Amino acid sequence: MKVLVLNCGSSSLKYQLINMETEEVVASGKYERIGEKEAFITHKAKGKKVEIKNPAYNHTEAIEFALQQLINPEYKVIDSLEEIEAIGHRLVHGGEKISESVVIDDEVIKVLKECTDLAPLHNPASILGIEACKKVMPGKPMVGVFDTAFHQTIPQEKYIYPIPYEYYKKYKIRKYGFHGTSHMYVSQRLAEIEGKKIEDLKIVTCHLGQGASICAVNGGKSIDTSMGLSPLGGIPMVTRSGDMDPSVITYIMKKENIDADKMEAILNKESGVSGISGLVPDFRVIEQAGNEGNERARIALESFKYSIASYIAKYAVAMKGIDYIVFTGGVGENQIHIREGICEQLTFMGVELDETLNNIRSEEKLISKPTSKVKIYVIPTNEELMIAKETKRLI
Repeated sequence: MKVLVLNCGSSSLKYQLINMETEEVVASGKYERIGEKEAFITHKAKGKKVEIKNPAYNHTEAIEFALQQLINPEYKVIDSLEEIEAIGHRLVHGGEKISESVVIDDEVIKVLKECTDLAPLHNPASILGIEACKKVMPGKPMVGVFDTAFHQTIPQEKYIYPIPYEYYKKYKIRKYGFHGTSHMYVSQRLAEIEGKKIEDLKIVTCHLGQGASICAVNGGKSIDTSMGLSPLGGIPMVTRSGDMDPSVITYIMKKENIDADKMEAILNKESGVSGISGLVPDFRVIEQAGNEGNERARIALESFKYSIASYIAKYAVAMKGIDYIVFTGGVGENQIHIREGICEQLTFMGVELDETLNNIRSEEKLISKPTSKVKIYVIPTNEELMIAKETKRLI
């Protein structure tokens, strides 16, 4: 079975064609600047990487052109588009109505529209992608895998905010959590590696990248996570603030005489580790600066590591213990010293990182000492494969 996995942005399209018999990615690519004359696609297949400038003024045109690359005689991976048996869509926000992966129908599209206020950048783009697929490949079964769905098992006392309850009833303001597909994948993969039933495990998964979130996975289910109503909540990220005293926001707005949109942009794009350090939003640059004596960079990194360690400790309370800590995402998989700095703060819990084993990047590996009471793993995430697996399961 071959599954096409799509991730639609407002002006971009990422795709992978996966052979589910071998779980091999046979082709992948990204279409950028959709809606412009200067749109272009980067396509990888059979060891070749090509970049093609091709105007695509909407997602339908982008998907049509991307599909043609799969059967392009120069690097084709299938003989006919009929070989694609299903399409899996990465979707962001399903609100409270969608708690698992679903076959896409009119009701699912209705939910996406209802949740647009909660994900104004992502849900409209997802709808465009779904509608484009209906035109380009009519009748082809489609599955939606939602970032928020995995976290719908969080109990109410953990997702409710301490604000007047009427705002939850009127606007559904609550913790939703994100990166659910990644947290689900790495926790399931860990159980496979360990040869144990996931129902018996207490895992903290740390998805650390441009966006970052921590998740308590108890028995295979999310029971708490760091991101909240939006991906802005939780730990400080590269440019996102994470949690703080809410009065900081209103204080700055009054002092600077700025409106909500401007404040939201500051919190999302000018804050976090980059905001503290004053450096470009790249962990590698900030970490190097910290090592070279840049005090603001050092403070930013220490704040980041402390916040993550604090969440891990918090989730030990939520699950009454931890069996495993998993690092994933671009930073979690590659930043050796950040992993080390986080684990150093958890030695009181019996966490013992092996410095030699930890000297890896983007490799699936156990990195804790044999004496550690909590096993520590690096597991590269694979959200596309998780989406393909869910699509295969439902189709």
